[in-house]
Amino acid sequence: MNPHPTDPGRRTLLSLTATAGLTAALGSLPAFTASAAPRRPADSTTPRSDPRHHLWWRAPADDGSMIEQGLPVGNGRLGALTGNDPGREVLLITDATLWTGGLNDTLDADGQFPYGRSDFGSFTLLARLTVDLPDHDLSGVDGYRRTLDLAQGLVTSSYVRSGVTYRRQIFASRPDDVIVLHFTQSGRGRYTGSVTLEGTHGEGAAVSFGTAFPNGLRYGAAVTAYGTGGRVRVHGTRVDFSGCRDLTVVVSGGTDYAPDASKRYRDPTLDPEKLARAKVRAAAAHPAGTLLRTHVADYRDLYGQLDLSLGTSTAAQRSLDTWERLQARARDGVPDPELEAAYFQFGRYLMISGSRGSLPLNLQGLWLDGNDPDWMSDYHTDINLQMNYWMADRAGLSQCFDALTDYCLAQLPSWTDLTRRLFNDPRNRYRNSTGGNAGWTVAISTNPYGGGGWWWHPAGNAWLCTTLWEHYEYTRSRTHLERIYPLLKGACEFWEARLLTTTLPGGSREVLIADSDWSPEHGPLDAKGITYAQELVWALFGHYCVAAAELGKDAGYADTIASLRGRLYLPQVSPKTGRLEEWMSPDDLGETTHRHLSPLVGLFPGDRIRPDGSTPEEIVDGATALLTARGMNSFGWANAWRSLCWARLKDADKAYRLVVTNLHPSTGGGNGTAFNLFDIYEVEQGRGIFQIDANFGTPAAMSEMLLYSRPGHLELLPALPDAWARSGHVTGLPARGGFVLDLRWRDGRPTSVRLRSVGGRTTKVECAGVSRTVSLEPGESVTLQDFVR
Repeated sequence: MNPHPTDPGRRTLLSLTATAGLTAALGSLPAFTASAAPRRPADSTTPRSDPRHHLWWRAPADDGSMIEQGLPVGNGRLGALTGNDPGREVLLITDATLWTGGLNDTLDADGQFPYGRSDFGSFTLLARLTVDLPDHDLSGVDGYRRTLDLAQGLVTSSYVRSGVTYRRQIFASRPDDVIVLHFTQSGRGRYTGSVTLEGTHGEGAAVSFGTAFPNGLRYGAAVTAYGTGGRVRVHGTRVDFSGCRDLTVVVSGGTDYAPDASKRYRDPTLDPEKLARAKVRAAAAHPAGTLLRTHVADYRDLYGQLDLSLGTSTAAQRSLDTWERLQARARDGVPDPELEAAYFQFGRYLMISGSRGSLPLNLQGLWLDGNDPDWMSDYHTDINLQMNYWMADRAGLSQCFDALTDYCLAQLPSWTDLTRRLFNDPRNRYRNSTGGNAGWTVAISTNPYGGGGWWWHPAGNAWLCTTLWEHYEYTRSRTHLERIYPLLKGACEFWEARLLTTTLPGGSREVLIADSDWSPEHGPLDAKGITYAQELVWALFGHYCVAAAELGKDAGYADTIASLRGRLYLPQVSPKTGRLEEWMSPDDLGETTHRHLSPLVGLFPGDRIRPDGSTPEEIVDGATALLTARGMNSFGWANAWRSLCWARLKDADKAYRLVVTNLHPSTGGGNGTAFNLFDIYEVEQGRGIFQIDANFGTPAAMSEMLLYSRPGHLELLPALPDAWARSGHVTGLPARGGFVLDLRWRDGRPTSVRLRSVGGRTTKVECAGVSRTVSLEPGESVTLQDFVR
């Protein structure tokens, strides 16, 4: 029997006291043994950060608009939106695994999965933390400023009150697995107020709490505080502090989720409340400066792997705060290259903060403002989940990709079981008409319990595998290839059982086509041979054959798959529209300007359609015509995908225009960039929601504008827009095939090119009609003068 969320017997109110120089204790708790003690940096100084990496604002967040105005922090698992109001600091805290719902393996009458918060489930908030400072009302302070330091993973706010400058720092530490709030002042100021931690599912306020959802998931959280020069103590359900020269608040929390289908995704040995208490107690044994330096050293190990400059902004642009700069960019139409580079780095900040050591980034990443997110903040497998991870390798954050790999492997046993038991249900309009069934596939929506939602998505397995394969192309990691091999093979087995044989018009030849499906999320619902599936399966089969050869596995089966690949129907250009066919029909069966680019997966993220002479010109022209027809103005994620496709077609102007469109300020719930740089998706007139995929898809497009790569081929500056052409540089830019590029340019031409191997051996490098073949051993690098004028 699960305890009720409001059962007071599940709360443990801790006796917490502090005097000058003493850390408040959380009582006698068992030692935390889940990980080793963090490695503390020997250097006692925190490196200064370049202002290029700062985003800043002149006002705190409105408590009622946190999703558009709150600043995000996160350690890859534990996250929060921060409000930064001088008199009332609010944190909306999340844990990536705090999900309702379950396996969801009872189909509806139409053979599709239920899709609700109780059956499929939803991502939810863990807690709300409030630090009240009654005498620090915003109306009574001057010089307010808050900053997101992208280079250090740090939110800072400051203001002047009664001649004293007050400052607070907020960060989410991965090494200590806590969120830290550090309050300081530079004079004779003092801090007096209270700290309140509240659950968001009826638990009420407590210094620590622990309970469970009806699905059995246990969760908990804890807070502590310490200061100098004053007093810190527990008063009922809150922590009070008075007369403190400085104050540090430490909070943590989590669940007993485990990425193991055999254990029903639970760790029965874990008590989340005790673990949260142990974590905050361990962290609170160190000064706030030590915690900050530990966090910054860990964070910069990732953030510092890539640096980007797209040119120099004007002094007038730099004088504006971030929201003012976004408005000025949209109003005046004048490029602001440092703002655009900062937007790229903001995507990297979100990736580091939201994707390390836990579940992957969902529709909202790691950040919520309530327990009823649209589409349950799920994992959409028909574009959104994949787009979230297009940026990771392209932006020098390959380590952050592992969360997606881990997720797919943890879900595979459940996905395989559901496919075996349910996919060929006679009510499922997407079932295999061959009668065969093998391997695995997914639904359009997936949760962390192996469950699916909305509708079946047959080609979703191929697209997930393509995304996992691309990570291998960047890293050349044999370990990764061995891990994903079962996913690749199982997806191939599914399609071996699903493909149909048909004869092309005129009886010219027999080909293999996908069974009934729709072109997501477009239509119609019962088309065979849709371009989306044909392209993805063609790529899947090719990747599997390479993987089998690389690993020396299943040579006979690889031959079978290669034979099937050779018989696959490949999409043609419609003689009626001149566009690449979305369906196996010359007719346009849907909405010409539809948001999805499902039929263009062979252009991006695929490589079958290439404007380099290797693809028939009519296919490239047909893809270009289809992309043109889709238009240049859609939702943020759809614009990002369009930009990526135009970059592949080397159209710098259109690729850049779509980036600028996504930077347009969102007002009144409209599409665009919010006050805090989150991308807003207008779901209906006057109502917009945060959806994180464009925050990753747009930087991915910016990367593709600077470098096109595939194994064996690199092209420098293929879609460099005029706005960035005058001068710029990028260091640490990864390339498929196992290379990393350092590149400087001026007036649109390279001035310095250096290539380093991280596993690749041979590749051709091209730029402006000049090409050179480079051979390197892993770890070697070379400076290329061929492209430098």
